[in-house]
Amino acid sequence: MEFSTLGRTGLKVSVAGLGCGGPSRLGLGEKKSQKECVALVRRALELGVNFLDTAEVYGTEEIVGKAVSTFPRDRIVLSTKKTFPLGRFRDPARELRKSLEQSLRRLGTDYIDIYHLHGVEPEQYASASELLPPLVKLREEGKIRFLGVTEAFVEDPAHRMLQQALEDGDWDVVMVGFNLLNQSARDLVFPQTQERNIGVLNMFAVRRALSRPERLREVWAELVRTGSVDPRACNPEDPLDFLLKEGRASTTMDGAYRYCRHEPGVHVVLSGTGSVEHLEANIESILKPPLPAAALARLNETFAEVDCITGN
Repeated sequence: MEFSTLGRTGLKVSVAGLGCGGPSRLGLGEKKSQKECVALVRRALELGVNFLDTAEVYGTEEIVGKAVSTFPRDRIVLSTKKTFPLGRFRDPARELRKSLEQSLRRLGTDYIDIYHLHGVEPEQYASASELLPPLVKLREEGKIRFLGVTEAFVEDPAHRMLQQALEDGDWDVVMVGFNLLNQSARDLVFPQTQERNIGVLNMFAVRRALSRPERLREVWAELVRTGSVDPRACNPEDPLDFLLKEGRASTTMDGAYRYCRHEPGVHVVLSGTGSVEHLEANIESILKPPLPAAALARLNETFAEVDCITGN
């Protein structure tokens, strides 16, 4: 495993992080037993992964807690999230504390390394920033080490919320959608995170369009219709076929993970799965060298103007 320093947190984190949500939810989404899900997390830890990202809404905190119970706590970096917004609660600060306590109990720990507000949309950011005082208090009590915020990438593929959050400078870590189809974070997010030394967790490195050829064809056609790409740049029947040729990637997904892993400013690339075999393949890809310069240049030129899709 390779490690990076997660910005100003100083945490040494595996460049491959295990995402415990998504459609698979460690296997729960595929009707696997809790025992199988715990085994998958432990396999990730055996492979050197030390960064585990879960959330209140995923329903996998208890699984993560059981999986890490036999490992030294100081070797694991736990990231979890509070569902947002909290406006429906009479006392949002009290609800935040209650949720954190529940997460601590499910994870079997007395502190969370990174606690995020989850999926904040641009128009919700003002409410999110109002929760900073109670979050800081929880940090002062030792229940949280660092504060994070995650964008709602599906609703906000141009990163409007994160641009607001980064101006404030109050968040130690951000979770951002970035992949070879939507590279807009390179210009809109990463310059600020690098300048302010903020930790970056990369989600959506691979989604349906990068794992299912039929969906990739549909996405390419949509981008052509909207004028976001040059229709002559790629083969409409297999738009990323050059990744396997001049890019020397074993699969499109392999190329996609490598693309994100070696992007300056990215500290952790998150990968979610319910399959040990898939987990091992993803980690292998993340640990491979960068794509060749010619393939990178072609990807960057082809999708340079895209900020309207997520890859789903």
